[in-house]
Amino acid sequence: MFSFFKKKKIVPYIRLSGVIGNVGKFKQGIDFNGQQEIIKKAFSIKKTEAVAISINSPGGSPVQSHLIYRYIRELAKKNKKKVIVFAEDVAASGGYLIACSGDEIYANSSSIIGSIGVIYSSFGFKDLIKKIGVQRRIYTAGKNKSTLDPFVDEKQEDIDRLKKIQLELHQDFIDVVEESRGNKLKKEENIELFTGEFWSGRKAKELGLVDNLGNADQVLKEKFGDDVVIKKFEKSKGWLAKKLSSSEDQADKLVSILEERSIWQRYGF
Repeated sequence: MFSFFKKKKIVPYIRLSGVIGNVGKFKQGIDFNGQQEIIKKAFSIKKTEAVAISINSPGGSPVQSHLIYRYIRELAKKNKKKVIVFAEDVAASGGYLIACSGDEIYANSSSIIGSIGVIYSSFGFKDLIKKIGVQRRIYTAGKNKSTLDPFVDEKQEDIDRLKKIQLELHQDFIDVVEESRGNKLKKEENIELFTGEFWSGRKAKELGLVDNLGNADQVLKEKFGDDVVIKKFEKSKGWLAKKLSSSEDQADKLVSILEERSIWQRYGF
């Protein structure tokens, strides 16, 4: 009889999209400082049971990924709210690390999920500069200051040092996944979850990397009713950022685009 006066349920909704970390001269991808206030506002909404977060990211900075992950978990615990994460096209590498902040993770059957690993890529230009008659002159204080200089031969000790750091970062990533997913992770013969391999959303569900398949609108209505109010929180681009972006020269824009595209293309996007 009095259902007409019943208040609609509200679910704050945050969308994180792009490469994680700094991208381009004046542009930001997904970074902690840029998203902190938005995340804080979403969790501050009173009388809400959950916060929804969608992620569409091929990864990027491990530090920024960890900062965002930890901040979401801290606010969830402090405000006693459930976190429901939705993977869009890609939640890979650092994007999947952030997804692990969810108490529940959903994906599309065709989403790309996983890539639990660490990568470093570079080029070697030694023969090129010799061919065009350029001499490399570099002066350092500290014998390892020019580690992995692309204009000289690689040193095995530099490679070994980099590999050691990568293994430490990889273990940090593994620890987050195991802490988040726990006994939901499923072992399958001939499949190792932590090699950097990635899978479709459907296969990720079988492996326990996500809980189920579904999109935000569908799942939130199933959980909170057809009349649920999804309140969106997104970072707005300020006047100064727009001005700086529009003044960026074409060369900088091209480098920025290529840098971002190279990360997306690892996953076929």
